[in-house]
Amino acid sequence: MALLRKALLTSIWFVFLTLPFLAVRVNTLQNEVEWRWHSLFYVGLAVFLLSVFIQVGRQLRQRRPLRPAGPTTIARFGHRLLTEASLYRPLLGLLTVAALLFPLIFDTAQTNILVLALIFVVLGLGLNITVGLAGLLDLGYIAFFAVGAYTYAILNSHFGLGFWLCLPLGGAVGALFGLLLGFPILRLRGDYLAIVTLGFGSIAKIVIENWEDLTHGAQGISGIARPGLFGLEFDLAGTVNYLYYLALTLVIVTIFITHRLKDSRLGRAWIALREDEIACAATGIDPALTKLSAYAFGAFWAGLVGVLFAARNTLVHPNSFTFMESALVLSIVVLGGMGSIVGVILAALALVLLPEYLRAFEEYRMLVYGAVMVLMMLFRPQGLIRPAGRRYKRPTAGDQEAA
Repeated sequence: MALLRKALLTSIWFVFLTLPFLAVRVNTLQNEVEWRWHSLFYVGLAVFLLSVFIQVGRQLRQRRPLRPAGPTTIARFGHRLLTEASLYRPLLGLLTVAALLFPLIFDTAQTNILVLALIFVVLGLGLNITVGLAGLLDLGYIAFFAVGAYTYAILNSHFGLGFWLCLPLGGAVGALFGLLLGFPILRLRGDYLAIVTLGFGSIAKIVIENWEDLTHGAQGISGIARPGLFGLEFDLAGTVNYLYYLALTLVIVTIFITHRLKDSRLGRAWIALREDEIACAATGIDPALTKLSAYAFGAFWAGLVGVLFAARNTLVHPNSFTFMESALVLSIVVLGGMGSIVGVILAALALVLLPEYLRAFEEYRMLVYGAVMVLMMLFRPQGLIRPAGRRYKRPTAGDQEAA
């Protein structure tokens, strides 16, 4: 009875909190208020059943007898699946073939949606360097994305420069702004660092909206040229497929470089900075240079993929770079797992694609989104995939002689 009473109180409290969002709907056409009590009933019933399920699971876990420590059969199989090349390589090959054939199987609309998802994959991998590896919270990361997009839009509309020339320039300008942001906040930590980065994102949007001579203000810049291929002209479907393969190539390059950086000396310095800045400095690592490199590398990928975003939409607008986009990219990193490349990819695909395919539940999208994030923080705060730790063996005299 105590279990049911607690579940009932939880559902009543949740219904009370969501009452203004679910039960009340203002019909602006007929100037009347609609009351949807059935929505509250369904939500309350779902929360009640979920609460009962969670409490029963906790009780069963507490009553379970202790077993000697050691990997279970499922854990051993999962480890074998992820580590053995005989199983890993065929799975990777299958995913590669599926990604290459996707535009040939699905229509143009589905391919265009996936291009947007791949853009957010690169954004998540870039922010994963700053937040996941270096542990530097950044709430204004979307500003670097806007810098890359407007770099291509301005250079293309005012000076006629093409996509392939502006692609590295967008990444370089993004990295430059990452350095400019990093210098003033080298000594900041925690909440103060979050507030300053949040302010940087807001300042970037305000400057874009008010510098009308350069950015055209709130109107944005339209008519941006799409990337070309040796002077060939494509129809709409061909252009979308071309952009898809460009985005897929950029994702693969980002994964490769990010993985190599993670295992490099610089990557280990980032991880040491994330774990303990004082101990990091005591071992001879320069914290200032490490922080600046983390901001620069993270901003580089945002600026680079911002050029692709501008080419995809042929239009850049200040409303495309709001705080909600920064929160989305940060949620991708947190949900996927801090420092995990595979987890960030899965989280980006889930958070970008699911809202597109669940438009029938658009009214409850933010409610479901918030509930999923709360549940993740309660039951799996390390994210979908926890990055595996590495062990480094100190070479002995015998190993040096053998070498």
